[in-house]
Order: sequence, then structure tokens, then C-alpha cells
Amino acid sequence: MSGPPTQSPRALLLPYALPYLIYVALGSFFDGRTEPLALYGARGLLVVAALGWGARFWLPLRGPKGIAGSIALGAAAGLAGTALWIALAAPFAPVDARPWDDSAWAARALVATTLPPLIEEPLMRGFVFGLVLLVERARRAGAIAPITEALDHGSLRSIAPGEWSWLALVVSSAVFAAGHAPSEWLAAGVYGLTMCGLWIARGDLVSCVSAHAITNAALAVYVRATGSWALW
Repeated sequence: MSGPPTQSPRALLLPYALPYLIYVALGSFFDGRTEPLALYGARGLLVVAALGWGARFWLPLRGPKGIAGSIALGAAAGLAGTALWIALAAPFAPVDARPWDDSAWAARALVATTLPPLIEEPLMRGFVFGLVLLVERARRAGAIAPITEALDHGSLRSIAPGEWSWLALVVSSAVFAAGHAPSEWLAAGVYGLTMCGLWIARGDLVSCVSAHAITNAALAVYVRATGSWALW
């Protein structure tokens, strides 16, 4: 379980996490309802710039199986995931959600469909999921400090396509859920497990990105068509 220092998980943490951190931080500076162009414009510029830098260090999103099959399966899973999300989030949704006006909805829908899938899937199903697998390997090998061993001497490239463990499923899905509102924790946790299932089935992140994009787009259309703004 060794890897070049430049490819250790500790060295890769910032390239994987920076786009996500910028995306979240900008939400603290701008209100998407009242300042949609400022928020989503800033996310479009700054997050894309962070992705352009960080993605150079990522592991490939593609796996050993055909990309067309991964995109197709991801799209189907994304539609199923939309229904799952709605069913699990609806009982906990706030009752006083206000509708979004046309420009704010369009800006959010566009950015949500394109950026979060490219940010969250490599981070959650790639980095976090893989790091947990490396920690488990280090622990089985008898490392005194398995987390440190995995961070400094592990290699994400050593993880086989589709490799998984129960702990990696739970931890990555819990971290993913923690990035959402409390009313969405159950839906996000189960959705995270669904994305892990795509990684296991296809051995790539293309399927996960495809599914996440379809879900975000379908959910945006659903809330606008039905007025179920509390789910967004």
C-alpha cells in the first residue's frame, strides 16, 4: 500500500475538496432567491476554475466498462433516484417554502444540473469512499495509525474498479448527507448509497455523475411543474 507522495490521499485532498468548498461557501455570501445571478454566476466562474485546476490531479472518471453503458445506466438510476428522493424528503420538507421566480429557478436549475455532479461524485464516491477502503487496508495490515498511514502512504490508484466495503458505503453516504439540509438527510443518505451501487456495478464515476445530473435536472422540473418548492 504505497504510492508516490504527490499522489497520496493527503496531497489529493485539496484538489478534490476545493471545488466543493467554494460551491458551499458562496452560498453563505449570496441568496439564491434574491441574488441568483450573483450566486450562480460566481459559482459558475469560481467553481469551474477550481475544477479546471483540481481535476488534473483526479483519478479518471471512466472505468473498464463502456462509457455509453455507464451513461445509460446512470440516467435510469437518476430518474429512479429522483422518485426516491421525493418520497423520502417529502415527509420532512418545510411547509412554508416560497416559490422561486423564473430567472432564479433557471439559474439554479442550470448550475445544479452541471456542477454538483462533477463536484460531489469524485469527492464522495471517489476520494472519501476510496480513503475509507485504504484505511481499512492499513488497519488489516496492522498499522498503528491506519488513518495517517492511508493518508500519507496509500494510493487511490490501487483501488480496483467496483471495490467496496460496508464501511465505505456508510461513511461516504453519511458525509454526502451531511452536506444537505437536515430535512434532506434521509433522502441524501439513501441516494448516496444508490450512487455507491453504481460504482460497484460499473466500476466508474461516469455512471454516478450521469445519475446525479439527471436527478438534479428532473427534480428542478418536478418542483416547478408541481409547485413542490419545499423539496428544492
